[in-house]
Amino acid sequence: MNGVLSWYVAHPWALIPTVYFVMSLVTFIAYAADKRAAVRGAWRTPESTLHTFELLGGWPGAWLAQRLLRHKSIKTSFRIVFFVMVVLNLAALAYVIYGMTSGDWLFSRR
Repeated sequence: MNGVLSWYVAHPWALIPTVYFVMSLVTFIAYAADKRAAVRGAWRTPESTLHTFELLGGWPGAWLAQRLLRHKSIKTSFRIVFFVMVVLNLAALAYVIYGMTSGDWLFSRR
């Protein structure tokens, strides 16, 4: 595992798509579990949990789940918060990319 970690440290750009892929998968699974629970009348995943996953990079998986599973795609208040999570995530991504390209960032090797 140490080799993988040191590879990501040497190639921080590669971490971005990896995080988005993993978080999208986690978020899609969370949406699917919540959809299944909704159908069964069982315990539901809190909306705040779904939104946290979206904010942490899982919004592409959330968007896909909303389309494919037809879940959480109508409730206006949920969709507004989803949109805000996407905007906040993209703003954070822009900050990370700017920091990586300008050298004035957490990953800079001074």
